[in-house]
Amino acid sequence: QLQLVTSGGGSVQAGGSLTLSCAASGSGVSSYVLGWLRQAPGKQREFVGALRPSGGEPEYADSVKGRFIVSRDNAKNTVTLQMNSLKSEDTAFYYCAAGPQWIRITSERSYNHWGQPTQVTVSS
Repeated sequence: QLQLVTSGGGSVQAGGSLTLSCAASGSGVSSYVLGWLRQAPGKQREFVGALRPSGGEPEYADSVKGRFIVSRDNAKNTVTLQMNSLKSEDTAFYYCAAGPQWIRITSERSYNHWGQPTQVTVSS
């Protein structure tokens, strides 16, 4: 069983940057896919980005490619979401998540552990 604790978030003007962090604890953290999903008001939760257990090249949603960076530190059991060039449409609750396999990682169903949401508000 994993526990995920999210930190960061807040309010920023369009064009600004924010960093979200997620600390994972429990057995076998380094063997999990770690990722970020978000849910805007009135919308379904959507994939943002994720990394394989070994790291490597992250997978990103098209909407954030070139602006967001996902990274993980297996020594510290953390995953970070660096968000740059933020847009008003990035406003959402952001979730850190962990999943057992690198399969259909853009689907929320692939994740079986979730951190608490953190709010990101981007004003134009």
